[in-house]
Amino acid sequence: MSNGGSAIRGSRVGAGPMGEQDRGFKADRITLSFYCSNLHEHVQHYSALVDPAEMPSEIDCPKCGLPAGQDKANPPVIAKHEPYKTHLAYVKERRTEEEAQELLDDAIAQVRERRARLAEQASEQ
Repeated sequence: MSNGGSAIRGSRVGAGPMGEQDRGFKADRITLSFYCSNLHEHVQHYSALVDPAEMPSEIDCPKCGLPAGQDKANPPVIAKHEPYKTHLAYVKERRTEEEAQELLDDAIAQVRERRARLAEQASEQ
């Protein structure tokens, strides 16, 4: 069977040992480790040319999404975990019981007027 003339599978013309002399030299970099409260460790590399003030002190853990900091002994924690709110919960935050009752009464009145109009039109036909 022919494999396209390549002696080694997956190689290409000119392939050979690649070292820094062929690829260039690695840029200086700073390695920071971040730890979350689930004991995950994530390592990020930054260029040595970047100002340390621009590097983040906290990131979101790529494994679990919790905040991760550089202190392994004291990882950051979420201050308060908000549960999912329904649409009704948001509406109740914006309106008092009296305002809600007034809106409900107006809506019921409009439905009754529309039904009365439709009943009149149906009886005329």
